Amino acid sequence: MVIITGMSGAGKTQVVRAMEDLGYFCVDNLPPMLIPKFAELCAQSGGGVSKIALVVDIRGGEFFDTLVQVLEDMEKQGYMYEILFLEASDETLIRRYKESRRRHPMAPHGRISEGIFRERERLEHIRGRAMHIIDTSDLTAAQLRGNIAGMFAEDREYERMTITIVSFGFKYGIPLDADMVFDVRFLPNPFYVESLRRHSGQEEPVIDYIWKWPITKQFLEKLLGLVDFLVPNYVKEGKSQLIIAIGCTGGLHRSVFIADKIYEYLRSKGYKANVEHRDLQHNFPKS
Repeated sequence: MVIITGMSGAGKTQVVRAMEDLGYFCVDNLPPMLIPKFAELCAQSGGGVSKIALVVDIRGGEFFDTLVQVLEDMEKQGYMYEILFLEASDETLIRRYKESRRRHPMAPHGRISEGIFRERERLEHIRGRAMHIIDTSDLTAAQLRGNIAGMFAEDREYERMTITIVSFGFKYGIPLDADMVFDVRFLPNPFYVESLRRHSGQEEPVIDYIWKWPITKQFLEKLLGLVDFLVPNYVKEGKSQLIIAIGCTGGLHRSVFIADKIYEYLRSKGYKANVEHRDLQHNFPKS
């Protein structure tokens, strides 16, 4: 169990998103007195909920002041936890509040600086119990996610995002969640070869036909070079999922073939990749 707390505006929302990507069950703004009961429910899940991140901060009002006592009671009951405390400089917090145009919870009708001062005083005791303290003043969102992954990831899988390659037919629409879309309708079309029309891009006759054209090899070489350049930079930026969409007219031949080629290449490079052929069912409907 990780208790996430700290200064308002220091980046707790970004941390929760990073923890969710690491497989943690996250709850925001949980009243401290409910933490033991929540921990008990998770313990009874039979391992179904084994990684928990709870955000507890001064939004809880008077309830927040019970946090230290609740944690001490949990220690006596044998529950293990870590406290992650986020902070930032006064200047950084004021700037972030100005940009978001939100009121500080400790000074809803006063100056932001007054609210920050009061909050620091109120958080002093819980900060002293923190196992991890991160100053986010000079961190980008990607750097903060990287720090969280370095602290709480169980292995080094956090260094790789999940890449999904989706083949599709333009006649059925572009995938809405695609990060990159490549149109391969310029490649020779097996649809116009009568013996290949009812076969997919995963079958040998169609594969041989598409692969025999020099333009296919030239395109794939350039596309894989682009993938080689982009993917490490997306990983470095902290992206957790990348969707690469490959489209042809019907989503049966060329897009399927190219998507499979990209998938095989990424897997050979050690990336976490999977492939989906979205529109094959339109061409081969279930009986």
